[in-house]
Amino acid sequence: MADLDDIQEVRKAGKLFYPEIKQQTPGFFLKGSGNYDWGMKNRLSQIFNPLTGNTLMLAFDHGYFQGPTTGLERVDLSVMPLEPYCDTLMLTRGILRSIVPGSTQRSIALRASSGPSILKEMSNEVLALDIQECIRLNASCLAVQVFIGGEFETQSVDNLSRMINLGNQYGIPVMAVTAVGKDMARDARYFRLASRICAELGAHIVKTYYIEDGFDTISSSCPVPIVIAGGKKIPELDALRMARNALDQGANGVDMGRNIFQSENPVAMIQAVRAVVHEAASAEAGYEIYLKKCGGRK
Repeated sequence: MADLDDIQEVRKAGKLFYPEIKQQTPGFFLKGSGNYDWGMKNRLSQIFNPLTGNTLMLAFDHGYFQGPTTGLERVDLSVMPLEPYCDTLMLTRGILRSIVPGSTQRSIALRASSGPSILKEMSNEVLALDIQECIRLNASCLAVQVFIGGEFETQSVDNLSRMINLGNQYGIPVMAVTAVGKDMARDARYFRLASRICAELGAHIVKTYYIEDGFDTISSSCPVPIVIAGGKKIPELDALRMARNALDQGANGVDMGRNIFQSENPVAMIQAVRAVVHEAASAEAGYEIYLKKCGGRK
């Protein structure tokens, strides 16, 4: 039986990640997705651009545990102007029904798990939606938070497994979101562990965090597409560098929220991120786009 030494001493044990060799996926453009049925592939093609293989998700589901997060006090005024520039809207059903027009052409990544607010132990999540609701809302993807190492790890893993079972029945991809609590590590070893577990359980997409040291081992050891979380607000150029580095090291896109809607010019920022994600722009070129859209001012 494997033990912690197998996890902790991966390089000493001679296990190589081969990040320079891309995983082959015959018959489809997206990593690890060649054996899905037509409906699943079609929904993934609504999320990931088949021409670039990448996605720009706009995450604004923060209110399900944080309430009116800074920048999301009025989603209709702050976020909807950004809608034309993203590929996918990641949000809750409440905001989808109350704010997003039914005429949108963006794909929908629907938050499917929920639980305590930031005032409680956040790993104690449950499934918030049944599959019929997801179908009614025409979701292209269902997002479930997974707390590897958290107090309620097994419960969150069960949430993911049950939603994957339902998603497979109806051809709806499930995105596992690797949560990082206050007591969890933020290093390559942890994110390799969390991302690989989610993929082994059958997640079709894994959302995780970018780290500077060893991210390529996370992406190369995860057999399905990885998108990175934007995380807390950082300077615009730093956020663009994070996106560029993640893509260069094997990610298939970003699921960015606060680094867009909390920017001084969110519309300019999302266009800059889009250039990095879909036009292979450098971070510096993306920043020039941002400044130009801002009228030459930061």
